[in-house]
Amino acid sequence: MRPATDALIVIDIQNDFCPGGALAVAEGDTVVPRVNALMDAFSTVILTQDWHPSSHASFAANHPGKAPFDTVELSYGAQTLWPAHCVQGSHGAAFHPDLRTDPAQLVIRKGFRSGIDSYSAFFENDRATPTGLEGYLRNRGITAITLVGLATDFCVAFSALDAARLGFGVTVDLAACRAIDLDGSLANSLRAMRAAGVALED
Repeated sequence: MRPATDALIVIDIQNDFCPGGALAVAEGDTVVPRVNALMDAFSTVILTQDWHPSSHASFAANHPGKAPFDTVELSYGAQTLWPAHCVQGSHGAAFHPDLRTDPAQLVIRKGFRSGIDSYSAFFENDRATPTGLEGYLRNRGITAITLVGLATDFCVAFSALDAARLGFGVTVDLAACRAIDLDGSLANSLRAMRAAGVALED
């Protein structure tokens, strides 16, 4: 069992990010058994859930003339446009059916504000609007986190970098993550995490 000061944060293991989903990560569903097993080693388990309104600004369909994976400028900077995914209340937004959810004490929903995307479990993409996760962890006496889930190079990496910046000890279990790898994003994210002092485990 890990120390009580350690938490497991499970990032976005949802139907739309798994094979057959609207924004599928290759082999995304294969991480589920490892993630489920890891939960038994932590006394604090937290799940994050992408939770978008259909009007969300990151959806290419809401930008006439734009296609998924184009980039637009929003109020907080450059934003990659995505296929509509994880729409609130939809099957795609639900957790993968094989993922254990009972061990989780907290579910952080992110991306629910229509005008701003949210990759990180800690902040929205303006890098300033908090999700409340930091306060929860500090109130629970958590000083170190292990991150798993989808996708390595977006929501996992953004969460890891924010956690390191906030002073938490951060480990990413790469065997329990899968990546999108959009235009070299995986290599770039691994480089950034190493530079920030994030421990990367295979």
